[in-house]
Amino acid sequence: MTTLTAQSSALDSSVLVLNKHYAAVRVIPARRALCMLFKRVAEIVAVEDDSWQSYDFESWQQLSAYRARYERQHHEWVRCVRFELAVPRIIRLLVYDRLPKREVKFTRRNIYARDRNRCQYCGRKHATSELSLDHVVPRSRGGRTSWDNIVCCCVRCNVRKGGRTPREAGMKLITRPRKPRRSPVVTLRLSSDKYQSWRQFLDAAYWNVELRD
Repeated sequence: MTTLTAQSSALDSSVLVLNKHYAAVRVIPARRALCMLFKRVAEIVAVEDDSWQSYDFESWQQLSAYRARYERQHHEWVRCVRFELAVPRIIRLLVYDRLPKREVKFTRRNIYARDRNRCQYCGRKHATSELSLDHVVPRSRGGRTSWDNIVCCCVRCNVRKGGRTPREAGMKLITRPRKPRRSPVVTLRLSSDKYQSWRQFLDAAYWNVELRD
């Protein structure tokens, strides 16, 4: 059961996709990335010591055999019938120059990620189950359901604020809500060591990345 769970988790992990010119375009699940590699429409980009090497499916399979023997703890693994593959972190498209640009989806998941699960009134971090979404300007007062009017809020602060504006309730936002320029979940990914190789390809000034829901 543990092996099956680990296998599923590895296939669901995130892989950064670059276009032919090494510009980041989106993030996809590892299972889709491996299919693209097998179909030879993409190659793996492995970052080591601030430089990178490119690998096709066969050469990555050979490298995986080495890493399984000497660096197993540093990678996630997918078990095939005759071999194991280390899950790649970055792939580069060989066929398409770029994928269509997408807007960041306005979802509960992305709002929680943008606000890092912190109540935007008291500043305390809470589990998702202990948070709600608050309209800064209440809907009864004409407030919109939009990026710049929705924030994470704990139950206590939500009750205290009620149907008032923060000023009327004597409360203050710790961060002004804004629409993210890229998927907020990507920022959370970058706090994990296993996604540090993404950093040199992430330039929020010219690309907009979106995670699957």
